[in-house]
Amino acid sequence: MSAFHPLRTLPTRFRRRKRFPPRPRRRYGAPTMSSASARSRSRSAARLAAVQALYQREMEQVPVARLLHEFHHHRLGATIEGVEYADAEVDFFDDLVSGVAAREAELDAAIAARLTPDWPLARLDRPMRQILRAGAYELAARIDVPTGSVISEYVDVAKAFYGQKEAGFVNGILDAVAKDVRKN
Repeated sequence: MSAFHPLRTLPTRFRRRKRFPPRPRRRYGAPTMSSASARSRSRSAARLAAVQALYQREMEQVPVARLLHEFHHHRLGATIEGVEYADAEVDFFDDLVSGVAAREAELDAAIAARLTPDWPLARLDRPMRQILRAGAYELAARIDVPTGSVISEYVDVAKAFYGQKEAGFVNGILDAVAKDVRKN
């Protein structure tokens, strides 16, 4: 597993693209990007930022309110080390970070129930724990988001930090957690 670095170069779906010259609008002035697509990208950026914020919270024991303030003013949609990050849906980001912080013990229990006895939650590295916690929270609390979308998004977040093997691990754990918390 590679070491976590919050400013690592990210896949293009997490960066705002600059086009020169700007993309022309469609005839009759309709924008070329659908609002659903923009919302999807902003939520993807919010998920990635939430994982980074939760990692920072665990590493530095930063209070949630201060963490949210820092991300709102200095990280979301900012350019850091030459990488321009996409604007994140702030309310969604806030819900993920504060929700995971509030329900951490419950989420850890749901995740630990799906791990083997020789791999307890404490043995996973910190970024992996944050990815699983954020995904488990979204599965448990955000029933407005389809299960497949949640799992797919966190697999993509895992791919930003890890290889295919770890992304498959995230897929398997979140799928099992989804079967527990979303009994439809």
